[in-house]
Amino acid sequence: MLKNNITTMIKAAVIDNGIVGLRESYLDQPHVQYDFLPTHQATAPDFSPYDLLVVPNGTDQVAMYRWREAVQGFLNQGKTLFCFDGWFTNWLPGSQWMADNSKKTIDIRYTLKSDHYGLFEGVDLDHFIFSNGISGWWACGYIQPTPNAEVVVADTWGRCIMLLDEQTTPGTIFATASGPLGDYAYGTTDDAGSMEGLTRLYHNLLTKLIKIPVS
Repeated sequence: MLKNNITTMIKAAVIDNGIVGLRESYLDQPHVQYDFLPTHQATAPDFSPYDLLVVPNGTDQVAMYRWREAVQGFLNQGKTLFCFDGWFTNWLPGSQWMADNSKKTIDIRYTLKSDHYGLFEGVDLDHFIFSNGISGWWACGYIQPTPNAEVVVADTWGRCIMLLDEQTTPGTIFATASGPLGDYAYGTTDDAGSMEGLTRLYHNLLTKLIKIPVS
């Protein structure tokens, strides 16, 4: 049996390849406790103790490809994965991130397409578009979503920037087009509004998406 997390402690694992500021971006809270799993180990970590797997911006994608079977097993248990990086190796089931810098950042705008969980409750989407008045600062490239996925946010050209996939595996996948989310942006932006938007969306994901097994 699964239930949506509201007051239950979430056990989360963060993939860690030593990026400066990463650990300050995922801080233990009353409702979530983090372990950091280094990417330099030869074998895949044991993800089974965790409810949530976070793949942050800047993750070693070659390591994730080596661990793809462990990731699949984690999702097969009905658990939740957040990917906030561009995955150029084929380890994430279903959808694929595409690197693309052909569009002018000055033209980038985002539109909320679908949000039946209320993930953007209290979140201003403009904070993801503009930082210090400059557009196109947050995401990079776009996602080719599997037909099973829900496109949450699209860009000016209708390309997927955030997706929610609850169909490809028994678990839940929330992914961005290399757009960082966490307790703060670890140097991505110094715009207070943008940092607030990233943090608020991230905590909405924690409280609204994660389903924890209960006896």
